[in-house]
Amino acid sequence: MSFRKVVRQSKFRHVFGQAVKTDQCYDDIRVSRVTWDSSFCAVNPKFVAIIIEASGGGAFLVLPLQKTGRIDKSYPTVCGHTGPVLDIDWCPHNDEVIASGSEDCSVKVWQIPENGLTAPLTEAVVTLEGHSKRVGIISWHPTARNVLLSAGCDNVIIIWNVGTGEELYTLRDQHPDLIYSASWNRNGSLICTACKDKSIRVLDPRKEEIVLEIEKAHEGARPMRAIFLGNNKIFTTGFSRMSERQLALWDMGNASEPMTIQELDSSNGVLLPFFDADTGVVYVCGKGDSTIRYFEITDESPSIHFLNMYTSKEPQRGMGFMPKRGLDVNKCEIARFYKLLERKCEPIIMTVPRKSDLFQDDLYPDTAGPEPALEAEDWVDGKNADPILISLKDGYVPTKQRDLKVTKKNVLHESRPSAASTTTTTSSTASSHSHKSGSSGPHKVGSDQMHGDGDRIDAIMEQLKSLRTTVHQQNLRIQKLEEQLAKIEDGQV
Repeated sequence: MSFRKVVRQSKFRHVFGQAVKTDQCYDDIRVSRVTWDSSFCAVNPKFVAIIIEASGGGAFLVLPLQKTGRIDKSYPTVCGHTGPVLDIDWCPHNDEVIASGSEDCSVKVWQIPENGLTAPLTEAVVTLEGHSKRVGIISWHPTARNVLLSAGCDNVIIIWNVGTGEELYTLRDQHPDLIYSASWNRNGSLICTACKDKSIRVLDPRKEEIVLEIEKAHEGARPMRAIFLGNNKIFTTGFSRMSERQLALWDMGNASEPMTIQELDSSNGVLLPFFDADTGVVYVCGKGDSTIRYFEITDESPSIHFLNMYTSKEPQRGMGFMPKRGLDVNKCEIARFYKLLERKCEPIIMTVPRKSDLFQDDLYPDTAGPEPALEAEDWVDGKNADPILISLKDGYVPTKQRDLKVTKKNVLHESRPSAASTTTTTSSTASSHSHKSGSSGPHKVGSDQMHGDGDRIDAIMEQLKSLRTTVHQQNLRIQKLEEQLAKIEDGQV
C-alpha cells in the first residue's frame, strides 16, 4: 500500500511520452550495426550525433537539431577514425565539441562548425592515443574544463587533459576484465564502473584507487550498467542468475546489501539507465526493446518507484538523452530522447500535464549550465566543485554559450599537439577570435604563450606529429611481422 501511495502522490505520476510527427524525425540514416552496447547517439541543445555504418573506417553524423526530414546519403560526416566508432559524447561545456572512441584504439576530439558540417570532417582537434585495444566508453568530466575519461577493452581507464593532449591518470590494475560502463558523480570526484567480473567499483581517479567494491551486484553473466545518483546512491542494471533483467539501488555508506532490487522481465537486451538529477527520475531503455520505463527515486521504501512506461512498435538500436537546458519549458517537457531505429532517429518527448501556462518552477529547479566550475589544472590540484547552475525560467539563452565557445576554441586549438600545424583554417579562425577578443583573460593567456615563440612551437609540434606517425606505422609493421611469424611457427605458411 505504501508503494502505491508514494507513486500516486508523485508529481511525475502522469508523465507521458510521445513521439514527434514524422516530418520532425531524421530519416534515411544507416545506424551502426557494430556489436557494442553503447547508446550510439549523443545530443545537446544544438546538434544530434549518430554513429552510422561506414565503409573503410568509422564515422558519425552530426546534424543541427532543426535539420529534420530525409538526410541525403552525401551529407558530410565526421570520418577521421580508421575503425568503427563505438561511443561518442558531447562536451558539457561547449556544444560544438564532441569526443569519440573507436575500434582503432584512439580517442579523438572534434570541433564542429557553428552551423554544422558543410564538408567531411577528417581532422580532429586532438587525437589521444594510449589504449592498446578498442575504446568503447567516452565520458566528459561534468564540471572541469577539458577533462575526458576513456575506457578500453584493454581494461584500462585513462583520464585526459584535452587542452594539452596528455594523460593525467591511468587506472590499469583496478579491473581484471572488460569494463561495461563508467560514470562520473555530480562533482566529478569519483567514477563508478561496472565490470564483466560482476563487480561494481567506485574509484578515486586522482588517487588511482578503489574506494568501494560491490561484488556480484547482479549474478547474471550478461552486461551490467552503473550510474551515480545523488546522496551517495548508485543505480545499477543487470541480470539475475536466471537471466531476468534487474534494477538495483545501493547506498555507498552500506553496500553489503542493495537498498532494493527489482526484477523487470526476461528480455535479453542490455538496460541503459539515464538519470535526471533535477527531478530524481531514472529512465531505463533496453537495447532491442520498444519501451522506455521511468522510475522515481526517493528515500521512502521501496526507493525505486515505477512511474510509467512509454511503448512504441519498433525496437530501439540506441538512445540519446537531451540535457535539461535543451528542453521546451513552456510545454512542461521534462525529458527528450532521440530513439535510433534501423533507418531513422525519432525524438520522443516526455511531458508532465499541467493546465497553467506559467513557468513550473517545481519541475525546473536551477540546472547545470554550460560554464565549467573548474579548470583541468584546478581539478588535478585536488579541487572539487558542483556544476554551476542556471535558471530556465526564461528558457535557455545561448549567448553565454557563444562566449564560452570562443574561449574553448582557443583552449583547444592552441593546445592541440597532433593537429597544430595541419588545420590551417581552424588555426586562423582561433587566431582571429584572439584578435577580436582584445585583452580578455583566457585569450590573453593563450596569445602571451604563443607570442614570440610561435614558430619554434610549431616546428616542435610538427616534429612530434611526424614522430608519432612513424611510431604508429612501425607498431603496425611489428604487429604484422609477429602475426606472420606466428603463422610460420604454426605451420600455416
